[in-house]
Amino acid sequence: MRTRKFLLLTAAVNGLVGIAGSPSAFAAGEPDAEMKAKIEARKKEVKKEIAEEAAQRDGYYKEPGTYGTKRLTQPPPYTVNLSKTGIKAFRDITWLDVGLENRTRYEHRDDDIRRSNPLPNAGPAAKRAYAGGVDEPVLLKTRAYLGLKDILDPFRFAVEVQDSRRYNSRFTEDNRDVNEFEFIQAYGELFFKDALGKDDLGQNRPLSIKAGRFNFEFLDRRLIASNEWRNTTNTFQGFQVALGQDKNDWSIDGLALQPLDRLKYNTDKPIEQQWFYGAIGHWRKWSKWVTLEPYYLGLRKSATQNPGDLDNRDIIAPALRAYGFIPGTGFNWDMDAMYQFGRSNDRNTGKALQQDAFGFTFEAGYTFDHPWKPRISAQYGYASGDKNPNDNKNNRFERFFGFARPWSADDYVVMENISAPKIRLEFQPRKDLSIDTGFGLYWLASDKDRFNNLFSVPDANDFNRDRTGKSGDYLGNSFDIRLRYDPIKHVKTTVGYSHFTTGDFVRNRMVASNGNIPGMFEKDTDFFYLELTLNAFK
Repeated sequence: MRTRKFLLLTAAVNGLVGIAGSPSAFAAGEPDAEMKAKIEARKKEVKKEIAEEAAQRDGYYKEPGTYGTKRLTQPPPYTVNLSKTGIKAFRDITWLDVGLENRTRYEHRDDDIRRSNPLPNAGPAAKRAYAGGVDEPVLLKTRAYLGLKDILDPFRFAVEVQDSRRYNSRFTEDNRDVNEFEFIQAYGELFFKDALGKDDLGQNRPLSIKAGRFNFEFLDRRLIASNEWRNTTNTFQGFQVALGQDKNDWSIDGLALQPLDRLKYNTDKPIEQQWFYGAIGHWRKWSKWVTLEPYYLGLRKSATQNPGDLDNRDIIAPALRAYGFIPGTGFNWDMDAMYQFGRSNDRNTGKALQQDAFGFTFEAGYTFDHPWKPRISAQYGYASGDKNPNDNKNNRFERFFGFARPWSADDYVVMENISAPKIRLEFQPRKDLSIDTGFGLYWLASDKDRFNNLFSVPDANDFNRDRTGKSGDYLGNSFDIRLRYDPIKHVKTTVGYSHFTTGDFVRNRMVASNGNIPGMFEKDTDFFYLELTLNAFK
């Protein structure tokens, strides 16, 4: 694409030089206004040619353009075709994709509210010494990918391994950060490139059938994501079917999967009696400015014979996502709404409950016509919480397997029992440098339900919920800023900072968790991180 743009612009310049430099033009004393008009006309021609090339490459597909919603591709973004590695011996091997990447992240967390107090029977002095404080873990994530395509069609396969480790933390290791040497993808695929014919643009509409182990992302990533930020990955085992591809006018993805339990030091295993399934449609032809994605997700979990396992769920969730652009302006938008019904059990008592929950998100943004591409946006997200802990209904939104980071940069907030407006500014001073910053406010949707990530690492406990509602509903507010810089080829860096000002609910529950001792653990939190990513081929 870069080469194509360069050639087009070169041709434009050469053409203009020919016009401006011709003897007749100078001899006639051609007016400046007429010359400027010719220059502008040629620029429009170049833009049109570039747009036509993009349309041929992308077809009907339009990237949403909203913050944090860009899906990771398959094969993963860190991979490259072997023929493009720059190694002469491999320049004709176009049927193999490879990737090797290492990410190292240093974190400085001061008074992390996700951490529970491991000394419930200790005295006030011991609790005060432990509560809050600074943790400075170093997280390492190494991934390698190998994918075969084309040469054995319709058969294809892919293997991806990942090793996730954490060092220098004063807390017990957990599976958010640690999952040593694990296959996060290992599947076989039957790929028929034109099994469903062609669309109106003449693009093949393929059929893909996969079986094995996967990680992937769909929609806006808030419900189905690999969770790229976290040091470990959401992984599934089962079947995936795709009718069509992203650049077709329509396509459909079907899923029937078992989530895998991330075992820190052993091979991951499917979670007993649990299935995640869904169908996701993509309709891109209705309007070239609007993409519609109707979808349906389900989660079924039956209680096992294991002692204390009362988790019994059958959640059914129809939904609609739509996103697009307003023609002739810099405005774009993205919305998603879901209703959930079915049944679930109270995990403490086993009491049967009727699922009745809903959630939605909406974002609108404007990108200014400026070399730095500044974009300002406003977002609001809502996910219902359980209104009454004593009735026969469960109003808590099932967040499935989503990506938390669009909600808060410190990984505190997830799509569950939350009401959250947020504003954000993004800009790109240079091609290799981008900056974004935001400010968000957070309330519980129901003051009688839990704040999921409060005290949830490494073990969840009841202190993150006040069934009486007397602790309030305001969680707090946060400011965050992030800078991403790619200094040289194969190297990416990220620096970020987030400050979370705790609200009434968080402070009250912190006091309750420490035996109602005033002044205990009632602190704001700071999170700073520095990330270095090394890519062997890209």
